[in-house]
Amino acid sequence: MEKVSTHTLPDTQERWLEFSRQVALVVGATVFVALCARVTIPLMPLTLVPLAVMILYLLEGMSGLPVFNPMGPGGLAQLFGATGGFLLVYPFVAFLAGYIFERGTKSFARAAIASLLAEFLLFAGGLSWLYLFTHSLAKAAYLGLYWFIAGEVLKIMLAAGVASRWRRIKI
Repeated sequence: MEKVSTHTLPDTQERWLEFSRQVALVVGATVFVALCARVTIPLMPLTLVPLAVMILYLLEGMSGLPVFNPMGPGGLAQLFGATGGFLLVYPFVAFLAGYIFERGTKSFARAAIASLLAEFLLFAGGLSWLYLFTHSLAKAAYLGLYWFIAGEVLKIMLAAGVASRWRRIKI
C-alpha cells in the first residue's frame, strides 16, 4: 500500500505571522532608505539614499533573493565568489558617480566623465577580486574586462545622455 502525502495549508495564525513578517521587512527597508535620505553631506545636495539602496540590494542577494545574475550560484556564494568584487564595490561606484555628476552643471560631458570614472572604480575592484581567484592579472582582465568594454561604453553613453537630459524634462 502506498502512502499518500498530504500537504496541509498553514492555518490562519501561521499565514498572518508570515504576512506580518513580510510587511515588517518592507517597512523596515523603507524606513532605512527614508532615514538615509535625512543624512546629507553639508553644503552638497547628496544623501545616503543611493548607498542605502545598494546595501539593500546586496543584502537581498546575500539572503538568496534572485537579484544577482541568474547564471551564478546566488546568495553568499555569489557575493564572495569570483564576481563578488564587482558586487561589493557597487555602493562606492554609485557614490562616486553621483558625487562627480552633482558637482557642477549637469552636462553630457560631466555625466560621461562621472560614469567613466565610476567604471574605472568598478573594474579596479572587480578585477582585483578576480585576480585573487585566478592568480593572473592577464587572466582576470580576459575574464572580467575585455568582454565587457563595448557594452560598458554603450552604457556610459546612454547613462550620460539620460542623466544630462533628465532634469530638463517637465512632467
